[in-house]
Amino acid sequence: MQALTMTWTIAGLTALGVITRPFGWPEAIWAVLGAVLLVALGLIGVSDAWLGVSKGLDVYLFLIGMMLLSELARREGLFDWLASVATAHAKGSPRRLFALIFGVGIVVTAFLSNDATAVVLTPAVYAACRAARVRDPMPYLLICAFIANAASFVLPISNPANLVIFGGGEMPPLGHWLSTFTLPSIVAIAATFAALYLTQRQALAADTISREVEQMPLSHSARLAGAGLVLTALLLLVASALDLDLGLPTFLAGGLTTAIIMAVTRQSPVATLKGVSWSVLPLVAGLFVVVEALNGTGLADTLARWLSSGAESHPAQTAALAGTVVAFVSNLVNNLPAGLVAGSAVQAAHVPDKIAAAVLIGVDLGPNLSVTGSLATILWLSALRREGLQIGVFAFLKLGVVVMIPALALSLAVLAVQ
Repeated sequence: MQALTMTWTIAGLTALGVITRPFGWPEAIWAVLGAVLLVALGLIGVSDAWLGVSKGLDVYLFLIGMMLLSELARREGLFDWLASVATAHAKGSPRRLFALIFGVGIVVTAFLSNDATAVVLTPAVYAACRAARVRDPMPYLLICAFIANAASFVLPISNPANLVIFGGGEMPPLGHWLSTFTLPSIVAIAATFAALYLTQRQALAADTISREVEQMPLSHSARLAGAGLVLTALLLLVASALDLDLGLPTFLAGGLTTAIIMAVTRQSPVATLKGVSWSVLPLVAGLFVVVEALNGTGLADTLARWLSSGAESHPAQTAALAGTVVAFVSNLVNNLPAGLVAGSAVQAAHVPDKIAAAVLIGVDLGPNLSVTGSLATILWLSALRREGLQIGVFAFLKLGVVVMIPALALSLAVLAVQ
């Protein structure tokens, strides 16, 4: 009993550390510290801890590949060019600029992952707002945070958390994925846009943007980076359609694109590698170890029994409840560990597709409630800090209540009736 209490206490403190970042230390330090403490106190064996770390291999490869591609696109100016095109097409209208950035965010999230939206699109949007002499860039920057989660179940590749929920070879083929998630995704994106626009309409009405916006040049290396991104997206769609793991193709595509651009431009890869947020990897690995320790307490088995029982007696209600609970829990502990536990329970319970889909929607969309609900939002906060901007925890929470809850309710309702 004492070991059980200690495991849950350390897991809770780890989640708290990741969320609140005491002393200003990065989130990864708290995740790794929690994992090391669990091993040091004998609450999880070294072999089990390594098993937990190894379970994230596909996620690590996916993240490395996407971060390399994103950093290349940033350094070569591809996303700055996209943002400048959107700003130019706004023709002096803040509302039109808002809609255009939202559209770009959907495309980037769907085909390059929500982390790419947070890491790369955020500074590009800020640069575009500065070039257009926008009074307050925050309404446009908020798009990057909210669409990163709202559009993250359009495709299997849109969110690394999707790899976790349907891990262990259970990722649905692309056709089945689209038939399950297309309508809920459309509803979630539309509801997010409506709620976010309504909350920002006064700021947009008071804003003015310049009609004379300098068009960013699109260099040859930026075109190569764009080609690499498009080819990677196509490769991942093919891999998803063939029911293959997505991590290794993403890693290889990112590495190959980096090598080609470095050779063409005769640059050293050091600057590109330095620009990658490598701390994400130990953060994810530490959380995998913490979740493995929690699974050792019987958490996943308990949840699996509950899901299995509910699926037999009240499948529709169980799907709605599971999706809602995991959505809110994701904001307490971050959606990656929540997704790991929920994914283990879903795989162990062998529940119907709709329950698994509801859980995934909760994991992907739920984090729009708070600033620390997902890895993408944490990366978005880091991008804001680099630009000298801040948003308070409670200010985001007030906005998240209005944006996330209707989108979650509507998407789960569409999933239930389609």
